[in-house]
Amino acid sequence: MKVTVVGAGAVGASCAEYIAIKDFADEIVVVDIKEGFAEGKAMDLMQTASLNGFDSTITGVTNDYAATAGSDVAVITSGIPRKPGMTREELITTNANIVETVAKNLIANSPDVIIIVVSNPMDTMTYLAAKATGLPKNRIIGMGGALDSARFKYRLAEALGCPQSDVSGMVIGGHSDVGMVPLIEKATRNSVPVSEFLTEEQKSSIVEATKVGGATLTKLLGTSAWYAPGAAVSELVKAIALDSKKMFPCSALLEGEYGLSDLCIGVPVVLGKNGIEKIVEIELSEDEKAKLHTSAEGVKKTNGLLDVKA
Repeated sequence: MKVTVVGAGAVGASCAEYIAIKDFADEIVVVDIKEGFAEGKAMDLMQTASLNGFDSTITGVTNDYAATAGSDVAVITSGIPRKPGMTREELITTNANIVETVAKNLIANSPDVIIIVVSNPMDTMTYLAAKATGLPKNRIIGMGGALDSARFKYRLAEALGCPQSDVSGMVIGGHSDVGMVPLIEKATRNSVPVSEFLTEEQKSSIVEATKVGGATLTKLLGTSAWYAPGAAVSELVKAIALDSKKMFPCSALLEGEYGLSDLCIGVPVVLGKNGIEKIVEIELSEDEKAKLHTSAEGVKKTNGLLDVKA
């Protein structure tokens, strides 16, 4: 298993670190446009191998996509991060050019690669990658839902006063402060609906805190978060590498599923060696359906700012 991570910033470096620590990839290549930056990050990470007990080889290169040849999975984190007060959508002009160029460079060197998109606005960048490359829909995956769901479970456990391992919950919809749809009525604590333990006010507070989870961190840090995004990516890559058939909410290109078409948005998918093995259509309440379709309208509006041809 060879994995490429494009972008050696905080998110990209965290992706490489968590993938290495989980020790399922033979080789990890980190690419960046800044001279020596990826090389330095890779060397620093390799010097933790004996301390963290992994055998993966990490190399860094400056804008050399030939070094990525034969990658099974590639993660695109490159682009400018959010600053306090910025929406993910405000990044579109700069990041669209970067993501399209990167995706095409990756495919030129690894024709069979599965691409995971992290760059924001994530759903629109995933759609761009799908349209610009023409790859089959199973090989283009947007990371957002896995991260949003982790933030959802953090808030659930916080309110319940229990370990996060005791809770289960999922966020679908667009990866934006207004587009996320935390499925609070389907969330459980050890198989018991959280409604058994939480008031309506508490549930509403959890949903809202989840939706602004990224913005909250951006305000505190002065830039986008990186530990949880990196960990979320590593779990997606691991599911593909090990062909585990695990289900995650990911941004996927829809062609009629959930009554939606011609956009990428967060829905449950099964991940395995072929990337998205299956889009899972779960039963949603009328309220959940309405929120998902409203979220889709927002994603399509952002997609309309793109200049891409299939």
